[in-house]
Amino acid sequence: MSYKVTILGSGAAPGVPSVAGGWGCCNPENPKNRRLRTTICIEYNQTRILIDTSPDLRIQLLSMHIRHLDGIVYTHAHADHLHGIDELREINRAELKSLNFYGTRDTVNSIKERFPYLLASKERTNNVAKQPSLVANVIDYYVPFTIGDIKITPIRLLGHNMPTTGYLFNDGEIVYIADYRQIDEAAFEQIKVPVKLMIVPLTTPKGEKFHASLEDVLLDIRRINPEHAVINHMAIECDYDDINRCTPDNVEPAFDNMCLNF
Repeated sequence: MSYKVTILGSGAAPGVPSVAGGWGCCNPENPKNRRLRTTICIEYNQTRILIDTSPDLRIQLLSMHIRHLDGIVYTHAHADHLHGIDELREINRAELKSLNFYGTRDTVNSIKERFPYLLASKERTNNVAKQPSLVANVIDYYVPFTIGDIKITPIRLLGHNMPTTGYLFNDGEIVYIADYRQIDEAAFEQIKVPVKLMIVPLTTPKGEKFHASLEDVLLDIRRINPEHAVINHMAIECDYDDINRCTPDNVEPAFDNMCLNF
């Protein structure tokens, strides 16, 4: 039983460099500071899924030679996590079948409103030569579901400016946190096994109204106590080396195409 987790994009909504702010605090000489928007690929045994579909999804799929997926799980419907969804048509074309995606009712309803043309059903596959063919699956917080070999438990995250969902994979071997200020207390009770990997967003070191600070992130990491933690979703205020210097030995900042095998 083995995992491969790939950080296809490690950046926040503007990416790094950003159009408005350039490199900001990030050293442009360090290639780990060049960040696409956040998408994660998790592979476990024969199952491969994505968390979110960033606007940079096409180049992300090409960079890792991804032509097959077993499903997509969405954390929320902000553009930097969703608006690459149309690129999944190429997965449909490669496999000549529909692809399932999963999200809470709020997230699924947003996708249906913004991208009605890509919706298919279990009984009907769209013409993949012309449009994506995706099947919506509504999930509920703390009700596990499975994709292939992976058991997935959605958890509630608090304090962002829209409802957001984190995920526990295989009872918490992987803990994935999306945009948040606080983890719902009930989520901690769902972690049934020692945590091997935790991925958590930062955005900016000092935090913002809708995003946790580095201090908050490190407190949550200490409470969950993973073997290894990765800080993801970093904006131009987050220089790779600066963040790395502020973290303990088992915590490190992410970078694009970072691969974690365990």
